[in-house]
Amino acid sequence: MKYIDEFNNPELARKLLDEIRATVTRPWALMEVCGGQTHSIIRHGIDQLLPEGLELIHGPGCPVCVTPLEVIDKALEIAARPEVIFCSFGDMLRVPGTDRDLFRVKGEGGDVRVVYSPLDALQLARQHPDRQVVFFAIGFETTAPANAMAVHQARRLGLDNFSLLVSHVRVPPAIEAIMTAPDCRVQGFLAAGHVCSVMGTAEYPELAERHRVPIVVTGFEPLDILEGIRRAVHQLERGEHRVDNAYPRAVRETGNPAALHMIQEVFEVTDRSWRGIGRIPASGWRLSDAFRDFDAEHRFDVGGIRTEEPAVCRAGEVLQGLIKPTECSAFGTTCTPRTPLGATMVSSEGACAAYYLYRRLNGQTSSGASAPQGSRAPREEMNPVG
Repeated sequence: MKYIDEFNNPELARKLLDEIRATVTRPWALMEVCGGQTHSIIRHGIDQLLPEGLELIHGPGCPVCVTPLEVIDKALEIAARPEVIFCSFGDMLRVPGTDRDLFRVKGEGGDVRVVYSPLDALQLARQHPDRQVVFFAIGFETTAPANAMAVHQARRLGLDNFSLLVSHVRVPPAIEAIMTAPDCRVQGFLAAGHVCSVMGTAEYPELAERHRVPIVVTGFEPLDILEGIRRAVHQLERGEHRVDNAYPRAVRETGNPAALHMIQEVFEVTDRSWRGIGRIPASGWRLSDAFRDFDAEHRFDVGGIRTEEPAVCRAGEVLQGLIKPTECSAFGTTCTPRTPLGATMVSSEGACAAYYLYRRLNGQTSSGASAPQGSRAPREEMNPVG
């Protein structure tokens, strides 16, 4: 068991696994919401060590992966303009649009830059008053406060050459959409700890009650995930459905008041399309009317874009938890980190990327042992600029 050696407390890891095995009496299906949790699960072989019948379903918790193709194409059009400095996190540069990606735009002469914070883009706007600086503001609730702060600062500084291309999404409406889908198999959720550290847990009890599913807020280390699974399984076996915070070192019920205030001042809730899933009501944020002048979509008038997904790519089904990556015929063949068809193969949190990186190439489970020497995909393929 490879991951046991990487725990600070292997005895606790074994204890948690033994308790999970002793508790499970029937098949259960849990969905981990966050792509970071997915990578930890696959990297450490946690899914391979669980008792037979206890399935982990990978959810749509990768913000890069769910950014709609239409928004990617808008980013490409804006980034190609000569007056623009287009700033983004590294993960987004390889995400395929309809016919190219941001790397291609950069190679064709576009000024595309990788930054590590929206405040880096704000600084570029101060340094280049003759250029329009656009930051690609994607992400779940976790990244929203920093993006809101950047816009707030831009207005305070009087910068009229800074804007955001916004594609923020919210987790609770996505859980609602998953549970109301006719082919849903999910019986419980491992909620994303970093999202709840910002937003708190107030939105989850109603979801747990209405759909009669346990929701356990979970961290990202292997022990965190095992503890989340243990608590979720206990609830399922007892017929319970409540919210349980298994990540108290980072998450409070009320969230982060300062971050929430900044989000509420700058953003407003809107319907949002999710790549591979479709439009989910009230599942995103956009800039409020008071900050609309900083909206890159309005500033550059990039409406009317038509998009087309590759027919062979089944990333949408992966994002909905309907299939595993290896069930897509393009996985590992025509679709690789160097030649991606979908965002799930590019993002550092994508499920397809996790399966490729940690050599789950044929859908077979093993003991979770280390891959043979030389068989692991080079890590730089996943995010060559990040």
